[in-house]
Amino acid sequence: MEFVIEDLAVARGGVCVLEGVRLALSPGQAVILRGANGIGKTTLLRTLAGLQPALRGTITAPPESIAYGAHADGLKSVLTVEENLAFWAAIHGTSGIEPALVRMNLADLRDRRAANLSAGQKRRLGLARLLVSGRPYWLLDEPTVSLDTASVALFADVLRDHLAAGGAALIATHIDLGLPEARVLDLSPFKARGGVIASRGFDEAFL
Repeated sequence: MEFVIEDLAVARGGVCVLEGVRLALSPGQAVILRGANGIGKTTLLRTLAGLQPALRGTITAPPESIAYGAHADGLKSVLTVEENLAFWAAIHGTSGIEPALVRMNLADLRDRRAANLSAGQKRRLGLARLLVSGRPYWLLDEPTVSLDTASVALFADVLRDHLAAGGAALIATHIDLGLPEARVLDLSPFKARGGVIASRGFDEAFL
């Protein structure tokens, strides 16, 4: 089943920033979100991930199929690398975190507390959460932030393997991840005109 967005409008700070967004994402596909800073890439991804309501439009996806990689890494600082991944595997009802530790070059850090990791190591651990989610549709907001060149290449390999296995990804990034087959969705044509004020139970706490 495809991940389909139809006539979607999203808001930031109570004001509509994007409207009329349409997209169909199929297994094996990657789409790169492009647009000027502040256009609404993060707002769109948060809405698609269910973290804030859409103003209008529809989002159709298989149940429990979406994994969201945000700016924040979502780590428990008092837990070790291994404990963090085990926690998220339990949340998603999956098992076997070893492949994720190996793929994101974290095996030697398994016993280190997240609080004692470098920024790049924390980012790799945050991305490793995707691998234990068991979910096919990855929504990624600047996934390579804080990563060095080697780690960017490492994650790009993980992403390519995910696509080859029938997964899909919607990615906001300015970095070339070496995905020549990826489509680009420029959000500029969907920029809202007129500053429509959000309504219908909009919850500012989500922002």
